[in-house]
Amino acid sequence: MEKVVTIPKELLKKGELVIVPRSEYEEFLRWQKLVKIYKPTTAEKKSLREARKDFARGNCIALEELKNELGSRRSS
Repeated sequence: MEKVVTIPKELLKKGELVIVPRSEYEEFLRWQKLVKIYKPTTAEKKSLREARKDFARGNCIALEELKNELGSRRSS
């Protein structure tokens, strides 16, 4: 006997439907239990917002420039 599955058109239109083999889904669920979700604190969220604003204003330096500055401070 064939199994028939009806998929609501809304799911297809929104791109909300994902089909994966059961074994892969079960593996994902096992993996999900092992991985902790990081939740930043209020202070960390505030710092990140400020850092993004600084970056948008161009108030930042390249990694190589930072390495050079730190290296020159060590030799002083």
